[in-house]
Amino acid sequence: MRDAPNDQGAGPAGLTGFHRYTWWSLIGTTEFFLVFLVGEWVLDEDVAAWARISGAVGLAATAVASAVLLSRRVAMAPAPDTWPDRPPVAWLTVGSVGAALLGGVALAVRNYELWSYAPATMVTVAATFLSPRRRRELIAGAVAVAAVLGGIVALASGDGLVHATAFPAVMVASVAWITLGMLWGWDVAGRLNRARGLAAELAVKDERLRFAADLHDIQGHHLQVIALKGELAARLVEADPARAAAEMKDVQRLATDALTDTRAVVQGYRRTSLDAEIANAARVLAAADIDARLHIEPADADRLPTAGRHLLGLVMREATTNVLRHSQARRAEVDYRLTNGFARLRVSNDGAAGPPRSGMDTGTGLRTLAERLEAAGGELTWEHEEDSFVVAASLPVKAGTDGHSEGEAG
Repeated sequence: MRDAPNDQGAGPAGLTGFHRYTWWSLIGTTEFFLVFLVGEWVLDEDVAAWARISGAVGLAATAVASAVLLSRRVAMAPAPDTWPDRPPVAWLTVGSVGAALLGGVALAVRNYELWSYAPATMVTVAATFLSPRRRRELIAGAVAVAAVLGGIVALASGDGLVHATAFPAVMVASVAWITLGMLWGWDVAGRLNRARGLAAELAVKDERLRFAADLHDIQGHHLQVIALKGELAARLVEADPARAAAEMKDVQRLATDALTDTRAVVQGYRRTSLDAEIANAARVLAAADIDARLHIEPADADRLPTAGRHLLGLVMREATTNVLRHSQARRAEVDYRLTNGFARLRVSNDGAAGPPRSGMDTGTGLRTLAERLEAAGGELTWEHEEDSFVVAASLPVKAGTDGHSEGEAG
């Protein structure tokens, strides 16, 4: 069990290729149209010299500022819920002044097709640093302002009003649509990358919980039986040395089994068998002078898949441990059978101590097992009434026939 590597989780480190693609697509497209489309107009000898010089200055400022700002925006970790506290105001100012100069000069000579491109570029670049709501407000305002400015010049000069108002507005909307669309793809990829990292971390935590639950099941049960047999051997050492020696041999065997099972859990291949756990319960309950009565349908024992037998085996082990640890039982009953497509295991005893409790007030082991059975489509309940304590588990016979259920059970 290892933590997911950081470079495979959140952040642009896991999106190197897509980051490179977005950078070149976004900045390349913006600079291409600025330099080669607007630049062609700036170099046109038919345009007045003052307009060409002013336009060139504005174009250079807009191109450099937009490239720097977009590069910084793409370099930001794609976390759309957080926005920079201090946008790069200096570069925004440089770019805005340059775009205003270029757009103003082009509008002054009534070039209705190109004047709005540079301002649209800077408005869009500024919008990339804003939250979605403020971004939409800025773009909508820019579309309206472009239409109004074009319309005012057209009315003053007697040019076509529809073309002068519609073209700049569409230009602003189009530039924003294309630029923000590419950036939206980058942000979505970032969110997916973060989700993948969180899923990997969650899988590691789930595996740790499963390991802790298995370790609890093994060590709790073995230590409880070892303590019981050790106590029994201590009482018998003078009265019946032979039986005391036999009990101590069982203690030695249980300690060895606990060590083996612990190693198996670490190596990830241990599986508890319901049959083995029922047989083990009969032995340890008898050793504790508890009258254990088993009602097992032999034909049903092998019909449950391996994963289901493992899961019900854990229930049997936990129920036995609870009898040894928390009860003063004189009699216990184990009933297992298949009915209506469900494997049903019921473990009861007559020596429950303490006031009646119900449901989720009991130990962590039963709660954990209840979650496992629920995940496999089954159910685990327990009921405490007067001296009686009953643990009942049910599991669909088909549960655990696939790897998913088995993994959850294990």
